[in-house]
Amino acid sequence: MRVVIGAPSNGVILKDAIKGFLEQNERVTEVVDLSTPDITYPDVSFQAAQRVVAGDADRAVLVCGTGVGTAIAASKVRGARAATAHDLITVRGAVENYDAQILCLGQNVIAPAYAQALVDLWLDLRHDPGGSYGPKVREIDEFEGRG
Repeated sequence: MRVVIGAPSNGVILKDAIKGFLEQNERVTEVVDLSTPDITYPDVSFQAAQRVVAGDADRAVLVCGTGVGTAIAASKVRGARAATAHDLITVRGAVENYDAQILCLGQNVIAPAYAQALVDLWLDLRHDPGGSYGPKVREIDEFEGRG
């Protein structure tokens, strides 16, 4: 799996911990860090989402203070679905039910060890378009296509 990761300055500590975990993980073939010292959360979110939508990455992890700003910004990219998740149930639902390709986490909300546990689960999760949420995700895609 190819993963893009990024964070503005208020997410660098957690981003670096997750990046190290991903780089050592056998399920991950490539990690691209989009972070720079002066990048804003909207900019890094737009860049990550665009790479996922373009097929240059399979998924992305974004970190800011709460994970909310990055999720809002990344979701503005047509075709991107970003979700803020700080627990196992929400991470599972974000991918399996809603086909979210972008996981957003908050450095001020979650400890690095727990964030790594969430990312570990996240790497194995897949969306089933034939499942009960498939029609709902298609409904969202159709609405987005009208914009």
